[in-house]
Amino acid sequence: MSLLEQLLAILRNTFLESIRQPVVLVVCAAATIFVVLSNPFSAWTMQDDQRMFVDIGLSTVFLASAILAAFISTNVLAREIENRTVLTVVSKPVPRPIFILGKYLGVSAAMLVALAFLGFVFAIVEVHGTLQTARDPFHLPAILFGLGGIVGAVGTGAWMNYFYGRSFAAWTLGLAVPFLGLAYLLALLFDAEFRKLPLSQQFEPEIWKALLLIGLATMVLNAIAIAASTRLGQVLTLTIVVGMFLLGLLSDWLFARPLASLAEEMTTLAAANGEITTTMHAKYLTLSVLRAAIPNFQMFWLADALTQKRAIPMDYIATAVPYTLAVVTGFLAIATMLFQRREVG
Repeated sequence: MSLLEQLLAILRNTFLESIRQPVVLVVCAAATIFVVLSNPFSAWTMQDDQRMFVDIGLSTVFLASAILAAFISTNVLAREIENRTVLTVVSKPVPRPIFILGKYLGVSAAMLVALAFLGFVFAIVEVHGTLQTARDPFHLPAILFGLGGIVGAVGTGAWMNYFYGRSFAAWTLGLAVPFLGLAYLLALLFDAEFRKLPLSQQFEPEIWKALLLIGLATMVLNAIAIAASTRLGQVLTLTIVVGMFLLGLLSDWLFARPLASLAEEMTTLAAANGEITTTMHAKYLTLSVLRAAIPNFQMFWLADALTQKRAIPMDYIATAVPYTLAVVTGFLAIATMLFQRREVG
């Protein structure tokens, strides 16, 4: 078997194993309920209700994606090492770098399915919009088509599970993505009273740009979880992933701003022929290392741009993509080095 065939086999098995985990369906269901309920809750802001919904809804999608990335990535590798089922793969022989890469790609594929599901739920509720007054009509196409997509996916998943013994979670999520995608497309074509509209009138491309960047963030979280789980158990891996996620969200405030302030101070001292102390050099070096080592998840969070109705430039996305590739490559390289010397027997 060639290396490519080995990689694809590991990717496929990991994807199926990940998408079948009950936690995926549970988190997606909970996030769906929260996104839907955030629509009426946002109507009590006394200001721009739709802005509040976008903020809450997108935050829910981002947080749910981070939780899923932590749980799924941790389970697919740490559990196999603890149960020693990884021996059946690495003894075949399958190169360990191929094993790590296959695991990462399989988890990432499962995460993209879950994120696509949550993205369509958020987009459909956004088409409905927040009712500013009691006289505002419900967007019946969004409600009916959205419910139809979810009911169809759940019903088909239950049918496949009951009659054929297939995974309910995998079939439900796998079918919900195309069903809700079709529901979203149909909802865009009609107004609240089923009058036909141009597709572009209700379509918000900036929402999908923001969701794309959330997808890039989950790719980074997957790589962090894979790297940590090569040496640590599930609890410690989850702790590291959550910790890196929180530090990454605060990266600009914790590292970038103090670093810029310190650099300005050092530049001023140098211009005035002042003394730059060893402590300042050490602090500058420490902040620089921390800023480079901890992924900046604030880069992937663009809710402020959406709520302020600002366009997300393609140049920004063009910068985020190579940054993501560089960070993912770095963590996968660390994962490979750690796993190469890991005793799995």
